[in-house]
Amino acid sequence: MAKILAGRALAALGLTAGLALTTVACAQAPVASTAPNDYGKTENWLCLPGRQDACAVDQTTTIVQADGKTSTEAFRPATDAAYDCFYIYPTVSTDPGGNSDMVIDAAERRVVEQQLARFGSRCRVFAPMYRQVTLAALRAVMMGQPSPGNGALAYGDVRDAWRWYLANENKGRGVVLMGHSQGARMLLDLLKNEIDGKPAQKQMISAYVLGMNTPVADGKFGSIPLCVKADQAGCLVTYVSFRETSPPPANSRFGKTDDQGRRAGCVNPAALLAGKASTEPAVLHSYLSSKGFGAVSGQPPKPFAKDLTVSTPFVSLPGLISARCVSEGDFTYLAVKVNADPADPRADEITGDVVVGGGVLKDWGLHLIDVNLQMGDLNALVDRQAKAYAGR
Repeated sequence: MAKILAGRALAALGLTAGLALTTVACAQAPVASTAPNDYGKTENWLCLPGRQDACAVDQTTTIVQADGKTSTEAFRPATDAAYDCFYIYPTVSTDPGGNSDMVIDAAERRVVEQQLARFGSRCRVFAPMYRQVTLAALRAVMMGQPSPGNGALAYGDVRDAWRWYLANENKGRGVVLMGHSQGARMLLDLLKNEIDGKPAQKQMISAYVLGMNTPVADGKFGSIPLCVKADQAGCLVTYVSFRETSPPPANSRFGKTDDQGRRAGCVNPAALLAGKASTEPAVLHSYLSSKGFGAVSGQPPKPFAKDLTVSTPFVSLPGLISARCVSEGDFTYLAVKVNADPADPRADEITGDVVVGGGVLKDWGLHLIDVNLQMGDLNALVDRQAKAYAGR
């Protein structure tokens, strides 16, 4: 029954786990003899600087205060960004077969709207298409079947896109590397193989490995330290998120690592910005989708305030959500708290759980909104880190 539910979740999921993309799962499919992509062709990129593409989307936000009063926050893309952002998107492909094609679909557009486009106010954004392992392949793994997906093919595309970017676009600029879920899994491999201890490490402002278990020992992934303060360059931010009231169950795929002697890392960007340790509670600057996640969350978003209709694509709720990094048993995760006040007209709950058949899949936590929860904090942190990088 658990496998059936997991399979249904993956069938619905638009932002899904990269954890099924393990070495074992990938080994079940032979490496395809597929020609490398030419990343000199603009059609192989979801987002590139200076063009109208998937990242040129409306990020206007309705700010809802605790008393129910609202205001509108406009979005302005940077016109002369001093640094770059290189982003690898999570598992979203609904293409048939084990690996996706290179055609940009609505699913890829939707995910960069949620996870990347807002960074366009800070940096030049680069997001390559890649032949990722599809939802269909991950569904097979979750059902206990061999994976038809080829993880080596997916990673090869990411690596090739990164190498093309370095050779043709970087030109000595600082760069922030970002990934979520399967994209974060790709990013960990990229950091290990192409950046850590290599000349490219000099260009790394920071790395954001989100919604993925980053194995750390002595506060480091390889030689890359976890970020411990806001004005720190060359470090790594990582977390997986769960409700404080619903910590990861024993069967959770998030928050623990199989690497012996290593734990999953957790860095809380909001805490760093507040001058706190990641284990201390800090209020989050979230940007939540006003549309919700449809079939994935199993329900539309709840009203953000009494009698309020939101027409902007995003909503921000100052003071409503806080979080801290927690280590309990084998798990390390970002514990998310909703600071509800039944006496005020604003919402007392947020959506973001994976819901299948009316039931919450607790082992997924708040994976759907890992990035949304700290989008404002991540944007502020990347600016602080870029200034630290420029000054070192």
